[in-house]
Amino acid sequence: MNEKSDRAFGELVEVMKRLRAPGGCPWDREQTMESLRAYIVEEAYELVDAVTRADLPDIKEECGDVLLQVVFLSQIAAEEGRFSVEDVIHGLVEKLVRRHPHVFADADAATSTDVLRNWEQIKTQEKENRKKKDTSLLAGVPEGLPPLAKAFRIQGKAAHVGFDWPKDDPAPLYGKVEEEMDEIREAVLSGSPENIEDEVGDLLFAVVNLARHLGVDPDSALGRANRKFTGRFRKVEQLVSQNERPWSSYTMEELDSLWEKAKTAHLTAD
Repeated sequence: MNEKSDRAFGELVEVMKRLRAPGGCPWDREQTMESLRAYIVEEAYELVDAVTRADLPDIKEECGDVLLQVVFLSQIAAEEGRFSVEDVIHGLVEKLVRRHPHVFADADAATSTDVLRNWEQIKTQEKENRKKKDTSLLAGVPEGLPPLAKAFRIQGKAAHVGFDWPKDDPAPLYGKVEEEMDEIREAVLSGSPENIEDEVGDLLFAVVNLARHLGVDPDSALGRANRKFTGRFRKVEQLVSQNERPWSSYTMEELDSLWEKAKTAHLTAD
């Protein structure tokens, strides 16, 4: 870091120490690594949301909130004699240098695919060196990831070593999605809730795979669909309210007509 960033980061660390010190903030002093888990997830999602909206002021603020969680955890660890925020930074720098031998050493990586393949190979070697029991490529995927994001990460990691559908040809993936739809229909006919859930899961997994091959982040895509549905449904609510009729008095055909009006209004607004 330069002198300016050194000073800014040092100020943040000192503020966190003061908040956790005797006479500091009662709430901050009560927190543990376990109690911060929910805040870590929440702040990460808020940053993702800000990036999705391309709201630069919010991105800046949410980056700070995510950084706060790292400094908070590091301060708790330092108080317990485990590690410091400096240890975190040094470890990250060493990892970045080690995993980018095409930049800091003499390895070759002409494309981003080469970079990711090397990255996974280096990670596997690191696990073996640390004598971790699970050296699978998938071992690094956090258990706590939301299922949609987890499916995307699992498929991506497998693809890094060539275990993937052919690139630039989504046709087989279209077929896979259709195949899973057929299997859902069969499961429904069987009447087995367990089979239905299993096949719905397979369909979702196949759709995530298709999205990945089309260069679409499925989490962002679903978030966009949620926002679109929410906007249109709110418009339907307005129309129902204007008509001064209870929802129960509407037929499905009437509600569908209101939905089409909402879609038109939504497109006009866009």
